[in-house]
Amino acid sequence: MFMDTAIISIRSGKGGDGCMHLLRLKGNAKGGPDGGDGGKGGDIIAVANSHIDTLAEFGYRPHWSAEDGEAGSKKKCAGKAGMDCVLQFPLGSQVFDASTGELIVDIVEPNQRVILALGGHGGLGNDRFKSPVHQTPTEFTMGGVAIEIELRVELRLIADVGFVGLPNAGKSTFLRATTRAQPKVAAYPFTTLSPQLGIAELSDERRLVLADLPGLIEGASQGAGLGHDFLRHVERTRVIVHVVDAAPIDGSDPVENHRTIRRELAEFSEQLARTPEILVLNKIDLIAESDRVQVLDALAQGFEKARGVRPLFASGASGEGVRAVLESAWDLTRRVRDHAPVTPHQTSG
Repeated sequence: MFMDTAIISIRSGKGGDGCMHLLRLKGNAKGGPDGGDGGKGGDIIAVANSHIDTLAEFGYRPHWSAEDGEAGSKKKCAGKAGMDCVLQFPLGSQVFDASTGELIVDIVEPNQRVILALGGHGGLGNDRFKSPVHQTPTEFTMGGVAIEIELRVELRLIADVGFVGLPNAGKSTFLRATTRAQPKVAAYPFTTLSPQLGIAELSDERRLVLADLPGLIEGASQGAGLGHDFLRHVERTRVIVHVVDAAPIDGSDPVENHRTIRRELAEFSEQLARTPEILVLNKIDLIAESDRVQVLDALAQGFEKARGVRPLFASGASGEGVRAVLESAWDLTRRVRDHAPVTPHQTSG
Protein backbone atom coordinates (compact mmCIF):
# COMPACT_ATOMS: atom_id res chain seq x y z
CA MET A 1 0.00 0.00 0.00
CA PHE A 2 1.36 3.42 -0.94
CA MET A 3 1.37 5.93 1.89
CA ASP A 4 2.88 9.40 1.65
CA THR A 5 1.98 10.86 5.07
CA ALA A 6 2.25 9.50 8.60
CA ILE A 7 2.04 10.68 12.19
CA ILE A 8 4.38 8.83 14.55
CA SER A 9 5.42 9.13 18.18
CA ILE A 10 9.05 8.53 19.13
CA ARG A 11 10.75 8.13 22.51
CA SER A 12 14.48 7.93 23.05
CA GLY A 13 15.90 5.79 25.84
CA LYS A 14 16.28 7.07 29.40
CA GLY A 15 19.81 7.06 30.77
CA GLY A 16 20.60 4.51 33.46
CA ASP A 17 21.08 5.81 37.00
CA GLY A 18 24.49 5.87 38.58
CA CYS A 19 25.08 3.42 41.44
CA MET A 20 25.80 4.33 45.04
CA HIS A 21 27.70 1.48 46.68
CA LEU A 22 30.43 1.21 49.31
CA LEU A 23 32.67 -1.82 49.14
CA ARG A 24 32.39 -4.03 52.19
CA LEU A 25 34.58 -7.14 52.23
CA LYS A 26 35.96 -9.35 54.96
CA GLY A 27 39.25 -7.88 55.92
CA ASN A 28 38.44 -4.64 54.09
CA ALA A 29 35.51 -3.12 55.91
CA LYS A 30 36.16 0.32 54.52
CA GLY A 31 36.98 -0.49 50.89
CA GLY A 32 35.59 2.75 49.63
CA PRO A 33 33.09 3.67 46.89
CA ASP A 34 32.68 1.33 43.89
CA GLY A 35 29.36 2.38 42.33
CA GLY A 36 29.46 2.29 38.51
CA ASP A 37 28.00 4.68 35.96
CA GLY A 38 24.66 4.14 34.27
CA GLY A 39 24.42 3.32 30.58
CA LYS A 40 23.39 5.87 27.95
CA GLY A 41 19.85 5.63 26.61
CA GLY A 42 19.35 4.67 22.97
CA ASP A 43 18.91 7.30 20.27
CA ILE A 44 16.12 7.51 17.68
CA ILE A 45 17.89 7.66 14.32
CA ALA A 46 16.50 8.38 10.86
CA VAL A 47 18.25 6.62 7.98
CA ALA A 48 17.56 7.10 4.26
CA ASN A 49 16.79 3.86 2.43
CA SER A 50 16.71 4.09 -1.36
CA HIS A 51 15.05 0.65 -1.60
CA ILE A 52 11.72 1.69 -0.11
CA ASP A 53 9.24 4.17 -1.58
CA THR A 54 6.38 4.39 0.90
CA LEU A 55 5.67 5.23 4.54
CA ALA A 56 3.39 2.21 4.93
CA GLU A 57 5.38 0.74 7.85
CA PHE A 58 4.64 3.83 9.93
CA GLY A 59 0.94 3.51 9.21
CA TYR A 60 0.91 0.07 10.80
CA ARG A 61 3.25 1.01 13.66
CA PRO A 62 2.88 4.60 14.89
CA HIS A 63 4.91 4.25 18.14
CA TRP A 64 8.69 3.82 18.22
CA SER A 65 11.06 3.77 21.18
CA ALA A 66 14.71 3.09 21.93
CA GLU A 67 15.94 1.06 24.87
CA ASP A 68 16.67 2.60 28.26
CA GLY A 69 20.19 2.44 29.58
CA GLU A 70 20.84 0.06 32.46
CA ALA A 71 21.73 1.33 35.89
CA GLY A 72 25.29 1.07 37.13
CA SER A 73 26.18 -1.55 39.70
CA LYS A 74 28.78 -2.32 42.35
CA LYS A 75 32.39 -3.18 41.61
CA LYS A 76 32.47 -0.14 39.36
CA CYS A 77 30.44 -1.96 36.72
CA ALA A 78 28.90 0.42 34.17
CA GLY A 79 25.36 -0.17 33.02
CA LYS A 80 24.75 -1.39 29.48
CA ALA A 81 23.83 1.30 26.95
CA GLY A 82 20.35 1.07 25.46
CA MET A 83 20.01 0.00 21.83
CA ASP A 84 19.26 2.70 19.30
CA CYS A 85 16.02 2.64 17.33
CA VAL A 86 16.69 3.10 13.62
CA LEU A 87 13.81 4.32 11.43
CA GLN A 88 14.12 3.63 7.70
CA PHE A 89 12.71 6.42 5.52
CA PRO A 90 12.41 6.55 1.73
CA LEU A 91 14.28 9.26 -0.12
CA GLY A 92 12.21 12.43 -0.31
CA SER A 93 10.84 12.15 3.23
CA GLN A 94 10.44 15.33 5.25
CA VAL A 95 10.20 14.97 9.02
CA PHE A 96 8.41 17.73 10.96
CA ASP A 97 7.74 18.38 14.62
CA ALA A 98 3.97 17.78 14.67
CA SER A 99 3.34 20.35 17.41
CA THR A 100 5.35 23.27 15.98
CA GLY A 101 5.49 22.44 12.27
CA GLU A 102 9.27 22.88 12.32
CA LEU A 103 11.16 20.90 9.67
CA ILE A 104 13.60 18.61 11.49
CA VAL A 105 15.21 16.89 8.52
CA ASP A 106 14.78 16.61 4.76
CA ILE A 107 15.96 13.19 3.64
CA VAL A 108 17.36 13.48 0.12
CA GLU A 109 20.70 11.65 0.10
CA PRO A 110 21.14 7.83 0.05
CA ASN A 111 22.28 6.51 3.45
CA GLN A 112 21.72 9.92 5.04
CA ARG A 113 21.69 9.49 8.83
CA VAL A 114 20.23 11.93 11.36
CA ILE A 115 19.55 11.65 15.09
CA LEU A 116 15.93 12.64 15.73
CA ALA A 117 16.02 12.26 19.52
CA LEU A 118 19.10 11.79 21.72
CA GLY A 119 19.02 9.18 24.43
CA GLY A 120 19.54 10.33 28.00
CA HIS A 121 23.09 10.39 29.33
CA GLY A 122 24.14 7.79 31.86
CA GLY A 123 24.20 8.83 35.52
CA LEU A 124 27.46 8.93 37.48
CA GLY A 125 28.21 6.36 40.19
CA ASN A 126 29.58 7.42 43.54
CA ASP A 127 33.05 6.19 42.55
CA ARG A 128 33.23 9.32 40.37
CA PHE A 129 32.99 11.59 43.40
CA LYS A 130 35.85 10.25 45.50
CA SER A 131 38.83 12.44 46.27
CA PRO A 132 41.65 12.55 48.80
CA VAL A 133 39.52 14.64 51.09
CA HIS A 134 36.23 12.88 50.34
CA GLN A 135 36.99 9.20 50.48
CA THR A 136 33.54 7.74 51.12
CA PRO A 137 31.16 9.76 48.92
CA THR A 138 27.52 8.81 48.78
CA GLU A 139 26.69 11.12 45.92
CA PHE A 140 25.52 9.78 42.58
CA THR A 141 23.47 11.19 39.70
CA MET A 142 20.35 10.03 37.96
CA GLY A 143 20.29 9.14 34.28
CA GLY A 144 19.18 11.70 31.71
CA VAL A 145 15.51 11.79 30.79
CA ALA A 146 14.06 10.35 27.60
CA ILE A 147 12.87 12.65 24.83
CA GLU A 148 9.35 12.14 23.48
CA ILE A 149 8.22 13.83 20.26
CA GLU A 150 5.28 13.46 17.91
CA LEU A 151 6.40 13.71 14.30
CA ARG A 152 4.63 14.33 11.02
CA VAL A 153 6.31 12.67 8.06
CA GLU A 154 5.58 13.63 4.47
CA LEU A 155 6.94 11.85 1.43
CA ARG A 156 7.65 13.97 -1.64
CA LEU A 157 8.90 11.76 -4.42
CA ILE A 158 12.22 12.60 -6.02
CA ALA A 159 12.10 12.12 -9.79
CA ASP A 160 13.78 13.69 -12.79
CA VAL A 161 10.51 14.04 -14.67
CA GLY A 162 6.93 14.22 -13.44
CA PHE A 163 3.96 13.67 -15.76
CA VAL A 164 1.11 16.07 -15.00
CA GLY A 165 -2.20 16.72 -16.67
CA LEU A 166 -5.93 16.30 -16.42
CA PRO A 167 -7.38 12.87 -15.62
CA ASN A 168 -7.33 10.55 -18.64
CA ALA A 169 -4.74 12.60 -20.51
CA GLY A 170 -2.73 9.40 -21.04
CA LYS A 171 0.01 9.83 -18.44
CA SER A 172 -0.08 6.20 -17.26
CA THR A 173 0.03 4.93 -20.84
CA PHE A 174 3.04 7.15 -21.42
CA LEU A 175 4.80 5.67 -18.37
CA ARG A 176 4.07 2.15 -19.63
CA ALA A 177 5.47 3.04 -23.04
CA THR A 178 8.74 4.39 -21.64
CA THR A 179 9.52 2.18 -18.61
CA ARG A 180 8.84 -1.27 -17.18
CA ALA A 181 6.35 0.18 -14.70
CA GLN A 182 2.82 -1.18 -14.87
CA PRO A 183 0.45 1.60 -13.75
CA LYS A 184 -3.25 0.99 -14.09
CA VAL A 185 -4.70 2.11 -17.42
CA ALA A 186 -8.44 2.37 -18.03
CA ALA A 187 -10.97 4.48 -19.91
CA TYR A 188 -12.19 6.44 -16.89
CA PRO A 189 -10.73 9.29 -14.79
CA PHE A 190 -8.50 8.87 -11.72
CA THR A 191 -7.16 5.41 -12.52
CA THR A 192 -3.93 6.58 -10.87
CA LEU A 193 -4.59 7.23 -7.19
CA SER A 194 -0.96 7.33 -6.03
CA PRO A 195 2.33 8.26 -7.73
CA GLN A 196 3.98 5.56 -9.84
CA LEU A 197 7.72 5.52 -10.56
CA GLY A 198 9.61 4.06 -13.50
CA ILE A 199 13.06 4.28 -15.06
CA ALA A 200 13.45 5.09 -18.76
CA GLU A 201 16.67 3.73 -20.27
CA LEU A 202 17.76 5.99 -23.12
CA SER A 203 21.21 4.39 -23.46
CA ASP A 204 23.78 2.61 -21.31
CA GLU A 205 24.78 5.86 -19.64
CA ARG A 206 21.52 7.83 -19.83
CA ARG A 207 18.42 7.14 -17.82
CA LEU A 208 15.57 9.13 -16.35
CA VAL A 209 13.46 8.52 -13.25
CA LEU A 210 9.88 9.20 -14.33
CA ALA A 211 6.87 9.72 -12.07
CA ASP A 212 3.27 9.27 -13.21
CA LEU A 213 1.37 11.57 -10.88
CA PRO A 214 -2.40 11.47 -10.25
CA GLY A 215 -4.61 13.60 -12.46
CA LEU A 216 -5.33 17.19 -11.52
CA ILE A 217 -8.62 19.00 -11.77
CA GLU A 218 -9.59 22.63 -11.46
CA GLY A 219 -9.40 23.70 -7.81
CA ALA A 220 -6.64 21.22 -6.93
CA SER A 221 -4.55 23.95 -5.29
CA GLN A 222 -7.41 24.41 -2.79
CA GLY A 223 -7.63 20.67 -2.20
CA ALA A 224 -10.21 19.62 -4.81
CA GLY A 225 -9.84 16.11 -6.16
CA LEU A 226 -6.55 14.66 -4.96
CA GLY A 227 -5.40 18.24 -4.31
CA HIS A 228 -2.40 18.67 -2.06
CA ASP A 229 -1.84 14.90 -1.90
CA PHE A 230 -0.75 15.18 -5.52
CA LEU A 231 0.83 18.61 -5.76
CA ARG A 232 3.50 18.11 -3.09
CA HIS A 233 5.04 15.33 -5.22
CA VAL A 234 5.38 17.60 -8.26
CA GLU A 235 7.59 20.00 -6.27
CA ARG A 236 10.43 17.47 -6.17
CA THR A 237 10.69 16.92 -9.93
CA ARG A 238 13.33 18.74 -11.96
CA VAL A 239 11.15 18.85 -15.08
CA ILE A 240 7.43 18.65 -15.75
CA VAL A 241 6.10 16.85 -18.80
CA HIS A 242 2.62 18.29 -19.18
CA VAL A 243 0.50 15.73 -21.01
CA VAL A 244 -2.54 17.18 -22.79
CA ASP A 245 -5.13 15.14 -24.69
CA ALA A 246 -4.94 16.34 -28.30
CA ALA A 247 -8.46 15.11 -29.03
CA PRO A 248 -10.56 15.13 -25.82
CA ILE A 249 -13.70 13.04 -26.08
CA ASP A 250 -15.60 15.68 -24.09
CA GLY A 251 -14.88 18.27 -26.79
CA SER A 252 -12.92 20.54 -24.43
CA ASP A 253 -10.23 22.87 -25.73
CA PRO A 254 -6.66 21.48 -25.26
CA VAL A 255 -5.31 25.03 -24.91
CA GLU A 256 -7.76 25.81 -22.09
CA ASN A 257 -7.06 22.44 -20.45
CA HIS A 258 -3.37 23.33 -20.39
CA ARG A 259 -4.15 26.74 -18.93
CA THR A 260 -6.25 25.18 -16.16
CA ILE A 261 -3.45 22.95 -14.90
CA ARG A 262 -0.81 25.68 -15.16
CA ARG A 263 -3.03 27.92 -13.04
CA GLU A 264 -3.37 25.25 -10.35
CA LEU A 265 0.39 24.68 -10.25
CA ALA A 266 1.04 28.42 -9.91
CA GLU A 267 -1.56 28.89 -7.17
CA PHE A 268 -0.08 26.03 -5.16
CA SER A 269 3.56 27.14 -5.34
CA GLU A 270 5.56 29.88 -7.05
CA GLN A 271 8.51 27.51 -7.17
CA LEU A 272 6.36 24.91 -8.89
CA ALA A 273 5.20 27.48 -11.43
CA ARG A 274 8.85 28.09 -12.36
CA THR A 275 9.66 24.41 -12.89
CA PRO A 276 10.63 23.92 -16.57
CA GLU A 277 7.94 22.23 -18.59
CA ILE A 278 7.70 20.21 -21.78
CA LEU A 279 4.26 20.28 -23.33
CA VAL A 280 3.17 17.06 -25.03
CA LEU A 281 -0.04 16.70 -27.03
CA ASN A 282 -0.86 13.05 -26.55
CA LYS A 283 -3.22 10.56 -28.25
CA ILE A 284 -2.50 11.82 -31.78
CA ASP A 285 -3.26 8.29 -32.99
CA LEU A 286 -6.95 9.04 -32.35
CA ILE A 287 -6.93 11.78 -34.98
CA ALA A 288 -7.77 10.52 -38.47
CA GLU A 289 -4.63 10.33 -40.62
CA SER A 290 -6.30 12.35 -43.38
CA ASP A 291 -6.84 15.25 -40.97
CA ARG A 292 -3.85 14.80 -38.67
CA VAL A 293 -1.39 17.24 -40.23
CA GLN A 294 -3.98 20.00 -40.46
CA VAL A 295 -5.34 19.43 -36.94
CA LEU A 296 -1.91 19.27 -35.30
CA ASP A 297 -0.70 22.36 -37.14
CA ALA A 298 -3.75 24.28 -35.94
CA LEU A 299 -3.15 23.08 -32.37
CA ALA A 300 0.51 24.10 -32.50
CA GLN A 301 -0.39 27.57 -33.72
CA GLY A 302 -3.08 27.86 -31.07
CA PHE A 303 -0.67 27.02 -28.26
CA GLU A 304 2.04 29.34 -29.55
CA LYS A 305 -0.42 32.22 -29.86
CA ALA A 306 -2.30 31.70 -26.59
CA ARG A 307 0.34 30.17 -24.31
CA GLY A 308 3.66 31.06 -25.94
CA VAL A 309 4.84 27.45 -25.94
CA ARG A 310 5.51 24.97 -28.74
CA PRO A 311 4.15 21.47 -28.11
CA LEU A 312 5.58 18.09 -28.99
CA PHE A 313 3.24 15.50 -30.49
CA ALA A 314 3.12 11.88 -29.38
CA SER A 315 1.02 8.80 -28.72
CA GLY A 316 1.76 6.71 -25.67
CA ALA A 317 -0.43 3.94 -27.11
CA SER A 318 1.28 3.63 -30.51
CA GLY A 319 4.73 4.85 -29.48
CA GLU A 320 4.81 7.62 -32.08
CA GLY A 321 6.87 10.59 -30.88
CA VAL A 322 7.66 8.98 -27.50
CA ARG A 323 11.41 8.84 -28.11
CA ALA A 324 11.48 12.52 -29.04
CA VAL A 325 9.74 13.40 -25.76
CA LEU A 326 12.29 11.40 -23.76
CA GLU A 327 15.21 13.03 -25.56
CA SER A 328 13.76 16.46 -24.87
CA ALA A 329 13.21 15.52 -21.22
CA TRP A 330 16.80 14.28 -20.94
CA ASP A 331 18.20 17.46 -22.49
CA LEU A 332 16.10 19.72 -20.26
CA THR A 333 16.86 17.69 -17.11
CA ARG A 334 20.58 17.91 -17.85
CA ARG A 335 20.29 21.68 -18.33
CA VAL A 336 18.41 22.09 -15.06
CA ARG A 337 20.93 19.93 -13.24
CA ASP A 338 23.81 21.96 -14.71
CA HIS A 339 21.98 25.28 -14.16
CA ALA A 340 22.08 26.04 -17.88
CA PRO A 341 19.44 28.27 -19.52
CA VAL A 342 16.46 26.55 -21.12
CA THR A 343 14.99 27.30 -24.52
CA PRO A 344 11.54 28.89 -24.87
CA HIS A 345 9.75 25.70 -25.97
CA GLN A 346 10.94 23.95 -22.81
CA THR A 347 9.11 26.09 -20.31
CA SER A 348 5.78 27.82 -20.06
CA GLY A 349 3.80 29.96 -17.67
